[in-house]
Amino acid sequence: MRLIELSPPGQKIITGTLLFTAEDIVRYAKKFDPQPFHVDAEAAKNYVFGALCASGWHTCAGWMKTYIAYWKTEVARLESEGITAPKLGPSAGFRKLQWLKPVYAGDSVTYSVALTESRSLASRPGTWINMTVCDGVNQHGEVVMRYEGTVLEFA
Repeated sequence: MRLIELSPPGQKIITGTLLFTAEDIVRYAKKFDPQPFHVDAEAAKNYVFGALCASGWHTCAGWMKTYIAYWKTEVARLESEGITAPKLGPSAGFRKLQWLKPVYAGDSVTYSVALTESRSLASRPGTWINMTVCDGVNQHGEVVMRYEGTVLEFA
């Protein structure tokens, strides 16, 4: 089975929801993005966002976390039905990454992916590149992050 058969272009797949706690925001930021508005709630009040908020990279990592969990479950479901799941990964890159709204402590972000196009690679027979739109939406229905991604698929 090919990914395009499983997920027709334009079909949005919800991969999961993550709650961003203050503790998670600070823990991630201390390791990977230690800017004051990510690591110090008091200091964050004096920055453009007005409160502690997650690193954009943290929100992207959340997308990957939910996608991997979703795909593992989907592969198991397909195999239980006797269907060979598409062999996916790695990504060939992304573009147009946008952090559209801050993600504050207490926000829940629901992530999704939608296939937009799939084409074979002339340089690698039996390999396809799948283009996707990936996003995260907070509990208020606001898109907080979006990017166009790719994932390779192998025969």
